[in-house]
Amino acid sequence: MPDGLESESRKLLGRLRDTMAEEAAGQARLDKICALTADSMGTEVCSVYLFRDDETLELCATEGLNPEAVHETRMKLGEGLVGRVARTGKVVNTADAPAEKGFRYMPETGEEIYSSFLGVPVQRLGEKLGVLVVQSKEKRQFTADEIYALEVVAMVLAEMTELGAFVGEGAALKARHTRPALIRGTTGQEGTAEGHVWLHEPRVVVTNLVSDDPETERTRLHAAVEELRISVDELLAGASGDADQVQVLEAYRMFANSKGWMRRMEEDIARGLSAEAAVEKEQSQARARMSQVSDAYLRERLQDLDDLSNRLLRNLTGQGRETGADLPDDPILVARNIGPGELLEYGRKLRGVVLEEGSVGSHAAIVARALAIPLVVHATRITNEALNGDQIMVDGDQGIVHLRPDDTVVSAFRDKMAMQAKAQERYASIRDKPTVTACGTQLHLHMNAGLMTDLPSLAGSGAEGVGLFRTELQFLVRNQMPKRTELAALYARVLDAAMGKRVVFRTLDIGSDKVLPYMKPNDEPNPALGWRAIRVGLDKPGVMRMQLQALLRAANGRPLTIMFPFIAQYDEYRLARAEVDKAIERETKLGHAIPETLEIGAMLETPSLAFAPRRFFEEVEFLSIGGNDLKQFFFAADRENERVRRRYDTLNVSFLTFIEGIVARCEDTGTPLSFCGEDAGRPVEALCLASMGLRTLSMRPASIGPVKSLLMRCHLDQVREVILEARERGEQSVRASVMAYLAENA
Repeated sequence: MPDGLESESRKLLGRLRDTMAEEAAGQARLDKICALTADSMGTEVCSVYLFRDDETLELCATEGLNPEAVHETRMKLGEGLVGRVARTGKVVNTADAPAEKGFRYMPETGEEIYSSFLGVPVQRLGEKLGVLVVQSKEKRQFTADEIYALEVVAMVLAEMTELGAFVGEGAALKARHTRPALIRGTTGQEGTAEGHVWLHEPRVVVTNLVSDDPETERTRLHAAVEELRISVDELLAGASGDADQVQVLEAYRMFANSKGWMRRMEEDIARGLSAEAAVEKEQSQARARMSQVSDAYLRERLQDLDDLSNRLLRNLTGQGRETGADLPDDPILVARNIGPGELLEYGRKLRGVVLEEGSVGSHAAIVARALAIPLVVHATRITNEALNGDQIMVDGDQGIVHLRPDDTVVSAFRDKMAMQAKAQERYASIRDKPTVTACGTQLHLHMNAGLMTDLPSLAGSGAEGVGLFRTELQFLVRNQMPKRTELAALYARVLDAAMGKRVVFRTLDIGSDKVLPYMKPNDEPNPALGWRAIRVGLDKPGVMRMQLQALLRAANGRPLTIMFPFIAQYDEYRLARAEVDKAIERETKLGHAIPETLEIGAMLETPSLAFAPRRFFEEVEFLSIGGNDLKQFFFAADRENERVRRRYDTLNVSFLTFIEGIVARCEDTGTPLSFCGEDAGRPVEALCLASMGLRTLSMRPASIGPVKSLLMRCHLDQVREVILEARERGEQSVRASVMAYLAENA
């Protein structure tokens, strides 16, 4: 890089820094930056466009265009060349702007006399804030050095916008992190919660963007990178038994030793940026690329680089995770993503969780369900938008987050929560009553669990037992395989807490969205249909045998119920059942107590099992329909895919007819049958399932009250008649007909 360019760039950044330091209103600062940039770049025009809302850009300052157009000229995302830069996040560099496809002429600005156009995005850590433009009368392409210089100015603008340096008139110059924000995500766990934001990873604030001493900054960068390399090497040395963690850390080490990454940051410093600003500039570009990459592997690598940049920024600024702030009394955790172990460490202190990434079947979602706290995933930009201590309202039912809500939203949200609380009081009055419908049919409601902390809900919820105890959580939240003695002690405590009520222990259900951190991940194109659950157990029987022994020892002579997940054919059940027999034989030889009674069942989660030979239905001691998986396989609709999962209704005639067929087969062979899953905990769905013949439902504890309340008010024979009539009329879903019936009769 020519020395002259280095010094010119540093000179411009120095002047920008001086402008920032001046006591001036936000608009005056922005105007001066435009003048400085136009002068330095040798152009007649420099303009700043910032977003006033997600879809609209506003001209906020200009040197060279008509000043009366400021705060008046607006354009939609994608409109004109400025809108194209904003939409794509890519530079537009043209010698003849009016001839460019998509050019939009704005007569109020007086820009018709300018030919050349260079527009660069103003963005911070992947978040688009606006566009910085220079224009000149002379027809010319801007050089790579000029583009680079303008990108550096745009980066400074982004940082100063984040720090509130340009607060002024116009919607686009309102102070950031003060306006109400509505963020739409996906329901990970239902429920509502109000509280204050607690950021799992507080953002690093870079305040010194510009430096006059590149040598000092380069030395600081090298020292911080060396510290980073040492810490990654130390982490690698301690992670030898954890293949997944080793893979991530190897990627970290690769980036930490990347000459290209280091060279780019050194060039940024040479141009006049501080070490921190250089790191963040590269991080912002990595985030921007991340949003445009569809390849999963590349996205992961860019994610690794992003994480590494955060570590490096913490080294440079001294801003660790511990900010000195106290966890609020009503914390709602906000994070890009979080592991199950970290989430469990927070435990029941949390009111709710909001994740930028995650999925409805992720480890974090499983733990959130176990903790019975609302969870919203795919909440785009929440970590950029939220600050520690911000008021936040989480609507897990709708998958919506209200950040810094206005009074109207607060009032409506609190009304909704009050109605839910009132309903819970009503449910408490029927808690100890049997679930008998208005037509006299006895039903049985059980709860799902996965943690010891769930068990107190058994008495409080009115559940008759635990219809599903997920044993995989104890495997997911640790970095090594639990010991048999640890599992036996845990399962014994579960049985103690149940106080004689039936607990159905589902054996290890891993694979698909639940990969153990200490097991080598399998590169499967469609893991939900891959090597998971009982398939893993039968192929690697050591873990299953250990778990079965732990369950038998935990029972210590008491009744025991075991259920195998994801059985797709009779042979799989027969082989799994044989493992139980072997375990009993071994325990008998060792002189250990054998369970007083032992029930062995299976989860029906694949359509194939509904058509298994009659002999299977005669042999299995009970069946539980795993509604979440069965529905996704029945409709061939991935429940992790938002585009398709909402297209198919549980109350679809085809699905209810299929359930009716399973009920008929089980009645024919006298096989006890239950339904377990999210739909069992939704009152209308539960009513329809009961009307199709199901008599046992298992759900999260909080759902038992509302489900019982509706069931006790309804006649199953009448609802069944409504369903059959809707089917006769050729309706795709019976939902509308059933809701109309309930409006008149319940």
